[in-house]
Amino acid sequence: MLQTLKNAFSAPDIRRKMIYTLVILLIYRIGCFVPIPGLNLVDTFGQQNGGNDYDLLAMLSMVTGGSLSNGTLFALGIIPFINSFIIMQLLTLIIPKLEKLSKEGEDGRKKINQYTRYVAIILAVVQAIGVMLSWRGSITGVFGSEGATDSSSVNSIFTMICIVIILTGGSSMVMWLGERITEYGIGNGTSLIIFIGIVSSLGNSIWVALFSTIPSQVRSGDLTGIWFLLGFLVMVVLLFMLIVFVDLSERRIPVQYAKQIKGNKMYGGQSTYIPIKVNSGGVMPIIFASSLIMFPQMIMQFVGKTNGFTEFWYEWMGVGSKLYPLFLFLLIIFFAYFYSQIQFNPDDIARMIQQNGGFIPGIRPGKSTSDHLRKINNRITLFGALFLAFVALIPTYILKINGFATLGFNNAFSATGLLIVVSVALEFEKSLESQLIIKTNKGFLK
Repeated sequence: MLQTLKNAFSAPDIRRKMIYTLVILLIYRIGCFVPIPGLNLVDTFGQQNGGNDYDLLAMLSMVTGGSLSNGTLFALGIIPFINSFIIMQLLTLIIPKLEKLSKEGEDGRKKINQYTRYVAIILAVVQAIGVMLSWRGSITGVFGSEGATDSSSVNSIFTMICIVIILTGGSSMVMWLGERITEYGIGNGTSLIIFIGIVSSLGNSIWVALFSTIPSQVRSGDLTGIWFLLGFLVMVVLLFMLIVFVDLSERRIPVQYAKQIKGNKMYGGQSTYIPIKVNSGGVMPIIFASSLIMFPQMIMQFVGKTNGFTEFWYEWMGVGSKLYPLFLFLLIIFFAYFYSQIQFNPDDIARMIQQNGGFIPGIRPGKSTSDHLRKINNRITLFGALFLAFVALIPTYILKINGFATLGFNNAFSATGLLIVVSVALEFEKSLESQLIIKTNKGFLK
């Protein structure tokens, strides 16, 4: 990867795209430190140490790079856009008009993206109202004016409206920054924004552990923090190796093309293969599953009112609840197959192979080929989904051991976060390599 970065920086046009991407990410991180006027917020979320609520808020804070817990401009981050993307992907399979648009090429994709933005803004307003209600005890009146702590006062109501507008505008700006990276920079903007948020949260936790928690333990004669830090680093390295190995793994289906004579030339007669990735969806199934579980609990948590349904959700189905591991496991399996069906269509591939005079050795062209490809893809997808479920659940619960929790790694770090970091890094490297290949081909054609 270092060699890829070196080659990319040596190309002026790619270097400009990389600098553009870094500038956009820098703007995003600056927004994560801009406080919202009208709040006297002192880590309100950090004071909630009760079970499911703390797990949920710690996860949301990790994704937003700590901006949610600090009450800053980008407190909502990219979460509304992710939820909107999930909703639109599901509606595309249900509503015939959207399904037709998805098959109309670039124009259809632009229309669906526009609908996704509208839904994201609506969700941002809903979530901003929820966040504002959770902050109502910290609202100080018209942009910090004193004597307006009563929530019924005109000043506080006006401040609440302003906070909702600011949060919605901040989320819309984050969505716009992500699209700018995707269009003019390198890589997927949404993934990079999530990546930078997780890396910043993990970096803060490691900094606190190295220069605050562990030194205080050593001064008192306790060396367990050092051993848990070393164990954490070993686990991270092993997870890195496992994630990279599975992410780069693929099943290659051999395809043979028959010789064809057209005019005075002979075509075909070559062998190739169809690569089917073991983890074709990358980290998206985990993001989809986690967002789907977090969204209703986030609304209920922010509103603050409890009833029979909310108590049932907190105890059995929410983040950190009794059935949360099982619920997350099943959703990861579902979204892994869902995403695989979107990316890989065996019928279209079988038809394309047959039209070009190709066949899979030992398999008849047509329906037999599509059934064969579908069977292989389903088996590989199952393995990839089980791998994602393992990475999302097992190491995360290991980090809840008291030693890791004392260092703060259980809140700012999860195996899901590491999977996102590694997957986005590999995706970024592939984007750089594709840009270099395009530049090389252009130079050859000139």
